[in-house]
Amino acid sequence: MIEQTSHSIPFTTLKEPAKRHAQKGSAPEVREAVASALEDIRQRGDAAVRDYAIKFDKHDAETYRLTQEEIDAAIARVPEQTREDIKYVQEQVRRVAEAQLDSLKEFEIETLPGVHIGQKNVPITDVGAYIPGGKYPLLASAHMTILTAKVAGVQRVAACTPKIQGEIPDATIAAMHFAGADEIYLLGGIQAVGAMAIGTETIKPVNMLAGPGNAFVAEAKRQLFGEVGIDLFAGPTEVLIVADETADPFITAVDLLSQAEHGPDSPAVLISTSREVAEQTAKHIDEILVDMPTKDFAEPAWRDWGEIHVVENLDDAYALADTYAFEHVQILTKEPREALEKMHDYGALFLGEGTCVSYGDKSIGTNHVLPTRGAARYTGGLWVGKYIRSVTYQEVTNPESSAFFGELTGRAARAERFEGHARSGDVRAAKYGDYTLSWTDHTF
Repeated sequence: MIEQTSHSIPFTTLKEPAKRHAQKGSAPEVREAVASALEDIRQRGDAAVRDYAIKFDKHDAETYRLTQEEIDAAIARVPEQTREDIKYVQEQVRRVAEAQLDSLKEFEIETLPGVHIGQKNVPITDVGAYIPGGKYPLLASAHMTILTAKVAGVQRVAACTPKIQGEIPDATIAAMHFAGADEIYLLGGIQAVGAMAIGTETIKPVNMLAGPGNAFVAEAKRQLFGEVGIDLFAGPTEVLIVADETADPFITAVDLLSQAEHGPDSPAVLISTSREVAEQTAKHIDEILVDMPTKDFAEPAWRDWGEIHVVENLDDAYALADTYAFEHVQILTKEPREALEKMHDYGALFLGEGTCVSYGDKSIGTNHVLPTRGAARYTGGLWVGKYIRSVTYQEVTNPESSAFFGELTGRAARAERFEGHARSGDVRAAKYGDYTLSWTDHTF
């Protein structure tokens, strides 16, 4: 038990993480491997993509794009109940994305006579969606990345997912197809992200990349950012629970471990106003881990990155939780909606015992691609607006207004010593108003 203070918030620590200062960026060897692979793809295109697919995924093929017949065959192998569940969940995601789209308003205003200023929402034309494979076939990521992009109006979505242990991930393929993917490729890792962003002889480049992935995928997106857009920089899954004395310790333990199973570096944190709830939660975690099917990830995650802190009141709990700026924050308190007013820095809130983070991950409709590693301090997660560019336009149709802005622009530009800008204003002031050109008076 350790008495501590963080940002003037007193708290008692019942469990510290075994490891500290998780690396914010990629390891040097990851950066180097990604840079080398991306440059190879730039130089050799499809041949390099194929070499990496064979090396890392043991997948050799003349083309990695699935035909419609192959997609249909994969869908046919998926149990009917799973197909129906995918479609139902995607309908929930669609409803949320459509509501988000409705919130993005275009406008045109007239600021002065004949001066029209407007804003239009223009979808990105080409998007690359990465759907992870690895240990878990994250088919829900297809809903979040592909379907949301199509609701936004994206014309072309190219989507990649790897084979899993040499097998085609049928359910993932079904989810990608039902979500509206225009092209589906059996590709994973750097080669998938690089091929979509850079383009090859057979894969047209995209303008934006979206979707989670391992450290190599995340680093590839980081290195490609600027050349293409990305949804966000993704790190290990994070969960933080704020609990008061009304929280059920068993449910609290289950919910912490439900996110710890994402990977051995996934932090799980409990902040409670009740020492009893905190202690009982820790006890339940130890008991559950004994025979948890995913303990190979959940156990080291909890051992190395798990934390339990006790605070005096909920105001301190919310303030301490904000310092983490975690991806998922779950509120298990008597009045959970209080967190909507008192918390600021989080990827997504899950309010009350009837709600869990797993709902957001798998089925409820909100997007599960969320900021990690403190990024919630400055950005939200993936949503329909990420696939849309809000662009402005302007038109001046009134001569007097153009003359007015011509004179104003001339003065403003010369204050900054931009003579060329000033002259663009001058010629309009002269043509549309009572203004005499006298450029020689404005030399420096």
